[in-house]
Amino acid sequence: QVQLVESGGGLVQPGGSLRLSCAASGFRFDYYAIGWFRQAPGKEREGVSCVSSSDGSTYYADSDVKGRFTISRDNAKNTVYLQMNSLKPEDTAVYYCARTLNDFCSGSTYEYDYWGQGTQVTVSS
Repeated sequence: QVQLVESGGGLVQPGGSLRLSCAASGFRFDYYAIGWFRQAPGKEREGVSCVSSSDGSTYYADSDVKGRFTISRDNAKNTVYLQMNSLKPEDTAVYYCARTLNDFCSGSTYEYDYWGQGTQVTVSS
């Protein structure tokens, strides 16, 4: 069965860094784009970043995220990473990885069919 398992979350001080990992299994990993989303308490889930497989093209939600976060994938390890630098308190959320319906990136949750259980990221002093 399709599984996505996130790891790497935790508590970090403002300005710190974390690297999230999303380990996938149960499907042809190189057929699909993989995205990262986050959901803060009381807010809707929002797209953060995505990376396709065929050409490695990437998507970032906005210029602020693009300047601080870097998404990458290792098809040999069936894993997608999200390197997050210069973290801010407003980055605090549960971070989820998800599989797209195809190999095209999107910021919409409707374009994703399988989701991980999430990993908590807390940015606080």
